[in-house]
Amino acid sequence: MSVPVLVLAVSAACCLGFGFVLQQNAAQRAPLGDFLSLRLLADLMRMPRWLGGTALMVAGMGLGAAALGQGELSLVEPLLATNLLFALVLSRRQTRQPLGRQGWAGLALLAGGVTAFVVAGEPVGGHAVTDPVRHWLIIGGMLALALLLTGCARRVRLTVGPVLLAIAAGTLYGVQDALTRVSGQRFADGGFAALMSGWQPYAVLVLGVTALVLVQSAFETAPLRMSLPALTAAQPLAGIVCGVGILGDRLRTDAGSLGWEAGGLAAIVLGVLLLGLHPAMPPGTQRPEPGASELELLP
Repeated sequence: MSVPVLVLAVSAACCLGFGFVLQQNAAQRAPLGDFLSLRLLADLMRMPRWLGGTALMVAGMGLGAAALGQGELSLVEPLLATNLLFALVLSRRQTRQPLGRQGWAGLALLAGGVTAFVVAGEPVGGHAVTDPVRHWLIIGGMLALALLLTGCARRVRLTVGPVLLAIAAGTLYGVQDALTRVSGQRFADGGFAALMSGWQPYAVLVLGVTALVLVQSAFETAPLRMSLPALTAAQPLAGIVCGVGILGDRLRTDAGSLGWEAGGLAAIVLGVLLLGLHPAMPPGTQRPEPGASELELLP
């Protein structure tokens, strides 16, 4: 693993983690009537805290794109999952909760899982898969999953809806990361003209805005500890699938390596859940129970 890729990916994770906390602080004050609507973004743009969080998120995505330009998607995605560590650091300053056994266990599992996956898998770049059918099967499957989860979230938006939305957004972010890598390759090969002649940069923009609406809708309806773990766990899994299936990233596939890779991914997910459910994460505000009238949903 190159040091520049490590620095860029961890810096991106830092910006994303801090940005998510600030965004959720603001989004929990948004009216529930804006759920899954672009109006939500219009309302949030009036809040300085949300704008600061969004600026950090954009900076994190830029640093992540730079990391993807120099490293494999299957390597960068697990490193980006450490954004939850930085979110916990800022959340602790707000809630003044100690890490305790749960926090230290989550930290060890997340760090150990990332290390195990990277060391055992030794991700290396390969030749991008040129089969369009395979591309659209993978991308279409990811988009279909996100659409299904969003549809289900509409029905249960004040119970498990935020978790479903966060998984959907993480899935879209994983696809976005893969297309960002493709866009970077097109720019490196043919410059700005080659970049803008492809559909990928436009898809990156659409996916980014869509995922942003999903994330903010999850943030406004539930505490950060309910939505951020699902988002953080879903993104690297979707990104690794896209990296291997579309970009041709190669991982070691002998029995021992596969076992360590699977164990590493499982440790990442479990660590993310432990950290995300930590009492230090902001509890948010109490929302009305399902069935409340529209007047009751407005602050």
